[in-house]
Amino acid sequence: MNNNQDPFGSQFSEENKANSNHENHETKASHETQQQEPEVFYQSRPHEPITPQPFVMSRPEYMTMDYNESPKPKKKRTPTWVTAIASAVVGGLIVLACTPLLFRAGIIPSGNGPLNSSYSGPSKATSVQVNSNITEAVAKVQNAVVGIDNIAKSDDFFSSGGESRKQGTGSGIVFEKNKETNKALVATNYHVIADNQSVQVNIPAEKGKSKPVTAKVLGTDQITDLAVLEIDATNVTTVADFGNSDAVKAGEPAIAIGNPLGPQFSQSVTVGVISSAKRTIDLGKGISTDVIQTDAAINPGNSGGALLNAAGQVIGINSLKIAEQGVEGLGFAIPSNEARPLLNALIKNGKVPRPYLGVELIDLDKITPTLWKELRIPNDVDGGAIVKSVSNGTPASKAGLKSRDLIVALDDQTVTNGSELRSFLYKKKQIGEQVKVTYYRSGQKQTASLTLERNPQ
Repeated sequence: MNNNQDPFGSQFSEENKANSNHENHETKASHETQQQEPEVFYQSRPHEPITPQPFVMSRPEYMTMDYNESPKPKKKRTPTWVTAIASAVVGGLIVLACTPLLFRAGIIPSGNGPLNSSYSGPSKATSVQVNSNITEAVAKVQNAVVGIDNIAKSDDFFSSGGESRKQGTGSGIVFEKNKETNKALVATNYHVIADNQSVQVNIPAEKGKSKPVTAKVLGTDQITDLAVLEIDATNVTTVADFGNSDAVKAGEPAIAIGNPLGPQFSQSVTVGVISSAKRTIDLGKGISTDVIQTDAAINPGNSGGALLNAAGQVIGINSLKIAEQGVEGLGFAIPSNEARPLLNALIKNGKVPRPYLGVELIDLDKITPTLWKELRIPNDVDGGAIVKSVSNGTPASKAGLKSRDLIVALDDQTVTNGSELRSFLYKKKQIGEQVKVTYYRSGQKQTASLTLERNPQ
């Protein structure tokens, strides 16, 4: 950052699009990052607007070595056939010379006695014991993992009727079934069904086939990348159970089930381990999320599929992976304990109601030393979120917060950046509750109490 630039001016990016404009945040299918930083990709599969045809995997990437060194000059070698003949002659002479000695020592039998044979008849068939925990876990949940097609109108100039086409595919998890209404609920990622005209769910059937049904979108949340669909439950045979993601430990088995690359590979199973029980991933625009990291393969089309433990319980909803040259095995899933209450909110409200302050924020570590001095920030303060602007009529405005205030704590819990501030509000506070804000203004530490309101966006 140029020292002469003022982050409170127009040249500073609007960090608060996920704060004062939470619901304006747009989750993209792939996240742009700074140069040399890994890219984070959501794992749904886009479809090109082409005429339907048999599935063909396009442009496979071969894992080849890159030889950059120039070839070294080869030495002249003796022809192979000459070496072989010479070796055979020498070997034969040695055997002829040693044979009488081997007879005398009894190493080679004389040939007069009966031959001893170790042959005991035809070999017996043996059974192989597979890992029953993994296979049982898969069998328990596999039919609860469905395929999802995002349908949009065709933009073909010659298509006067506005024909529909697939613009993306992903996966989903059947997590509820109501026998009275004959309806079932499917959890998936928001980016799988974003910008749809309609959504089709493909329910597993016999012999690897599927039965398509039209889905109703009950609710979506861009910030957490979650969505809930409702479908007819006539052909639903299996409902997945959510496990306790807080009990997950690094090193335990992880099983991913989904539809990589589309319906041809539906219900594909990949197995790995939990690489980390908790990672915090920056999704951009001041939004970060806690995820489970696994090395089980998560490919395009796996988004919205299930991450299971060895008991066959859903501990995560597969969502994204880091894609960088030379990087493998970095997949991430939304923890079940994070997802379950959000899914309930989507079922009830269609959205996730969130409290907000009504401020636009800048992380303290984004400012220059010059501005640090100008704001008179004490030297012992090493984190916080600076208020860039305050919207009129919001909780922050009513409490007297102003531009250039540095927020360092909420309810006496330290916040080191805007992401932690939002995480505290979203996870620990409710609309209508009071929150104590600790902040610095012109070097002086102050506090304010405000009542949280629902984000109007």
